[in-house]
Amino acid sequence: MSARSYDAIVVGGGLAGMLTALELGPRRVALVSYALLGESTSSAWAQGGIAAAVGDDDTPALHAADTVAAGAGLVEKRVAARLAADAPHAIARIAARGVRFDRDGGFGYALGREGAHSRRRILRAGGDATGAELVRAIALAVRSAAHVTLIEGAQARNVLLDAAGAVAGLEVRLFGGTAVPLSAPNVVLATGGLGGLYRFTTNPTSSRGSGIALAARAGARLADMEFVQFHPTALDVPADPLPLVTEALRGEGAVLVDARGTRVMDGVDPKRELASRDVVARRVFALRRAGERVYLDARDIGGEPFAERFPTVFAACMRFGIDPRITPIPIVPAAHYHMGGIAVDLDGRTSVPGLYACGEAAATGVHGANRLASNSLLESVVYPERIARDIAAALPRMRARAELGDEAPAPVAGSSAEWAELRDVMYAGVGVERDETGLSAALERLERFAGESPSEDVRDAATVGSLIARAALRRRETRGSHARTDYPQELASERHRSFSTLAELARAAQTA
Repeated sequence: MSARSYDAIVVGGGLAGMLTALELGPRRVALVSYALLGESTSSAWAQGGIAAAVGDDDTPALHAADTVAAGAGLVEKRVAARLAADAPHAIARIAARGVRFDRDGGFGYALGREGAHSRRRILRAGGDATGAELVRAIALAVRSAAHVTLIEGAQARNVLLDAAGAVAGLEVRLFGGTAVPLSAPNVVLATGGLGGLYRFTTNPTSSRGSGIALAARAGARLADMEFVQFHPTALDVPADPLPLVTEALRGEGAVLVDARGTRVMDGVDPKRELASRDVVARRVFALRRAGERVYLDARDIGGEPFAERFPTVFAACMRFGIDPRITPIPIVPAAHYHMGGIAVDLDGRTSVPGLYACGEAAATGVHGANRLASNSLLESVVYPERIARDIAAALPRMRARAELGDEAPAPVAGSSAEWAELRDVMYAGVGVERDETGLSAALERLERFAGESPSEDVRDAATVGSLIARAALRRRETRGSHARTDYPQELASERHRSFSTLAELARAAQTA
């Protein structure tokens, strides 16, 4: 079967993937999405907003400085400066594509503030439904774009390489087991994060690091795998995934309290509720481990009525019988964002020629060890334009066609027991707080899953989990979102990013 031929293939139906497909026009693009376009994506669930220095009292330099400060010493300063500088243009570009940002009483943007930001620079849409509005507008544009071929309900299985190790295309598996080869000199991985690997997460449970697994098998370099950000305020209810309680509530004055109503951030950090997410998450986690429940008390927030100002949070709380106007909101830390992933440069290029990555699957160096709130959506709207520009400059490349059989064995689904155990192992051993004993035990179990599970999906997920565990074992310090209870200090000698490939880690495991 001859491969269908495109100029580029984009994998991922979230914000970064859709925008990349749009920006690549008028070149021929295949957009491969596991779910329907815009569904089962963290982008659509983003509540807080998108950061950009568009206020009169703000500058890109201040935005970049806040980004560097939040990243616990590991932010690539030139990357942060470039992202902050590009932000106002990116906002104007997506507004022109139909994104309806909230406005103030005049004609300007209504700007909010979140933890670790020194200015009000968070643009929102629909109150606390920014991601949903972004996805709505961009999905509408993609569906009407003549240059984009949508392949929904399909799973990317392998990046195809030519004899020189450059991208030649992508193997896509349709539901039912049919393998379809797509030929292209460029593949862009925009597959989202990996929060679904953890027992408690605010991400879609299908977000399990699939793009990282694809890139790793293709030989791409990975970066900063140990840095997983846990959002300190997920709604503590019997749901999977957990509803997010936006950080914007703390930005507007909500406070963290215990069951007695005592503020729990007093004496922990001078910024209290506006401390960086890693500080707040560890405090909440420690209290819960000690048997305490923790709550976000938003009863004294002024301004517009709560239900109008934060409709997503209000609806989520009310579904579980919690009225946030009269009752503090129970919370738990949950896996929320992965700062690491596929190592890329300023143009989204990986170490494999023709392979790009953007969005949460990519590790750009802008987040360091602890992402600054609302920079993730920004990254997802800035990098697609850069990638499209780079691909346009490189085309045409020599095309190597890949030949595959028409059929492949039907995929084996992972059992619910396998997934439950894997996620429990990740949260307990590779979660908010870590130590050598827990990481080693988790790694042993994850590597058994990776080697023995009959399910490709479970094997991939376990491989990604083991990459995180190995990186966490190697970093013998506490820095940002990576907290080692057996190495509680931040060390100057460890002030560096971490890079590896799947092959390097395999060799290290054999000699350990």
